[in-house]
Amino acid sequence: MKKNKLPRRIAIGIALGVLVGWACHHFAGSEQSAKEIASYFSMVTDIFLRMIKMIIAPLVFATLVGGIASMGNSRSVGRIGLRAMVWFVTASVISLAIGMGLVNLFQPGAGLNMEVVQHAASPVVNTGDFSLKVFISHVFPRSIAEAMANNEILQIVVFSLFFGFALAGVKRAGYTTMVDGIEELAKVMFKVTDFVMAFAPIGVFAAIASAITTQGLGLIVDYGKLIAEFYLGIVILWCVLFAAGYLFLGRSVFTLGKLIREPVLLAFSTASSESAYPKTMEALEKFGAPKRVSSFVLPLGYSFNLDGSMMYQAFAIMFIAQAYNVDLSFTQQLLILLTLMITSKGMAGVARASVVVVAATLPMFNLPEAGILLILGIDQFLDMARTATNVVGNSIATAVVAKSEPHEEAEDAPGTESPLPIHTAATA
Repeated sequence: MKKNKLPRRIAIGIALGVLVGWACHHFAGSEQSAKEIASYFSMVTDIFLRMIKMIIAPLVFATLVGGIASMGNSRSVGRIGLRAMVWFVTASVISLAIGMGLVNLFQPGAGLNMEVVQHAASPVVNTGDFSLKVFISHVFPRSIAEAMANNEILQIVVFSLFFGFALAGVKRAGYTTMVDGIEELAKVMFKVTDFVMAFAPIGVFAAIASAITTQGLGLIVDYGKLIAEFYLGIVILWCVLFAAGYLFLGRSVFTLGKLIREPVLLAFSTASSESAYPKTMEALEKFGAPKRVSSFVLPLGYSFNLDGSMMYQAFAIMFIAQAYNVDLSFTQQLLILLTLMITSKGMAGVARASVVVVAATLPMFNLPEAGILLILGIDQFLDMARTATNVVGNSIATAVVAKSEPHEEAEDAPGTESPLPIHTAATA
């Protein structure tokens, strides 16, 4: 499949998914029948996402170890990591602030007048495994085999850092051969990615059809105000991210935008950041970001730089507060923002992570946990937007950090090629 045809075929898959999903929902006859039909679509989506997930672990390991080995010293890693974290924290604050500002301006939950039900039976979302303490200990793998089997990206990053530094420190006979082997493994995994991506339009079609079959288009209309305002916030956040990218990258940030169309469209249609990871790596390489930088910053961003998810959390919590007529002062909202800044860093490895973060944060501010039910029905549509935004944010962050790195450091690294300087990427 020619790469320039993939976005078009994915877009066709989305359109057909909406049409077929609406037809199935309309003619299903009952909610149970609709769910049964949707389960078959979900099976196809699950197969596609499984194929994506089988790529992630070896790809992250190969690219990150190769990058660390080519850097050759821990000072480079520390410098890159510090710059990345500064960007991540700044982007998180901006995302939360935009979300808070818009939800206060538009008041999407006002007028619902929900009543708090006392002694609710059981939690809507299980948050028992979610805490900062659990997250910190969870970062370090008990077994690399277990981490790879579960696609725990942050655990794979930690092991790869140790492995990469050890490899860079053991420059004996066979060192170049091992580095070359790891580089070749990365190339093989990118080729496997091309094979898997041939099925992307089918997986996208099934994902959209499943959601519409179960929920119907009526749900989008009923929650149209909230969805529209959230998507407006996403557009504003994209403008801010590209504006920040323009300050550091100049006009080449628009070249980056064109290169990441495929991974962003994949992330949006499947609501899965993992599905976009291999193509995002390829796009950054085409842009001119050195592998040693992108292979380190991008996996790190998957845990610490989720701009779309941060905005969603602010939106969701304030929407629930408004729906239950809970008046939050500026100080309380500021505390919520700071709390989300900390607790959201523990979302890696948690299924439906953003929803779990919201559910865990609600009781901290005496907000009804049952309020999560108000957004669970439309979370699929919100998830699509926030996941695509996470990919955009991480792509720009990686490109900016890579631009700030001196390129000559990678030239003497064994088994690596000199990367294309970013400022020439626009003309490449």
